[in-house]
Amino acid sequence: MNKDNVAYQMSLRSRECLKTKDKATWLAMWAEDGIIEDPIGPTMLDPEGKGHSTPAAREAFYDRNIANSDIEYIIHETYTAHLECANIVTLNVHMTIDGKKYYQQVNGVFTYRCNEQGKLTALRGFWEFDEGMATFKEVAAA
Repeated sequence: MNKDNVAYQMSLRSRECLKTKDKATWLAMWAEDGIIEDPIGPTMLDPEGKGHSTPAAREAFYDRNIANSDIEYIIHETYTAHLECANIVTLNVHMTIDGKKYYQQVNGVFTYRCNEQGKLTALRGFWEFDEGMATFKEVAAA
């Protein structure tokens, strides 16, 4: 793995933005036509399965899926090639919905592709939505 690979570096920056809730930096990482497919295909998060490919759609994705969650993004392995990388990850997601606390774990492969200017053109999450939802549970308040 090339640790200097631009896509790998952007994946690390994205992970840091998730951790620190830095929406502005996360949104600024994207090329104008960048697309998020997380997960890939039709789900309740993306009923048409076409991804989120406009600045407004990416911001809405952030607001719905990142802003209300604490996400631990654990990278197990990374493979890099040219302007792309694939991270094998576990996401431990803690969220609050209507005052109740929930937990979900997602295991998958997340790929990142950048353009020559170093902006993200694609983030694709290879994970089965139903498998992730099977881990979704309410947790007792501390």
